[in-house]
Formats: sequence, structure tokens, C-alpha cells
Amino acid sequence: MANIEILREVCAGNEGDWRLCFQWARYHYEDDDPQMGYRFIWRRPDGSLQAARGQARIPSASEMFDLIGQASAAGWFVTAEATRND
Repeated sequence: MANIEILREVCAGNEGDWRLCFQWARYHYEDDDPQMGYRFIWRRPDGSLQAARGQARIPSASEMFDLIGQASAAGWFVTAEATRND
């Protein structure tokens, strides 16, 4: 099991609704060095994260590409990888 530290995030949809989010995160594992990576995850209407055993349903390719585009426009998609330590 890992403790996740969210470093960057973009979300689709409106606050107060279910929102699909794309994140750059640091994964802290119990017996290992931290590892960096991207993930898609859902936020509930109250803003909490929906744990889904490592999987998030992505409704369409256009929504996935929109989130990646938002991360690019925010300046952290791909460039965030320069902060890797794994």
C-alpha cells in the first residue's frame, strides 16, 4: 500500500459534482523509496478522493486528452518529470 502525495492536479467538471482529475504524485511505499508518477482519479462532490483500487474509469478519450491538455497548459505535464527521484 502507498501513501500518495499530490504535487500537481487538474480536474474536469464543476466543484460540487463528481470530477475526474489528472495528477502528478509521489508514491510513498512502506518498504521502498518514493516513486513519482501520473494518475487519473475521481473526486467526490465533497472534494474527497474516490479510492478505486488503483483504477479510475475514464469516460472518453476526449476527456482524457482534455485533462492532459490542461496539465500542459498549466506547465507541469512532462516537465514535472524533471523532479523525479525514482
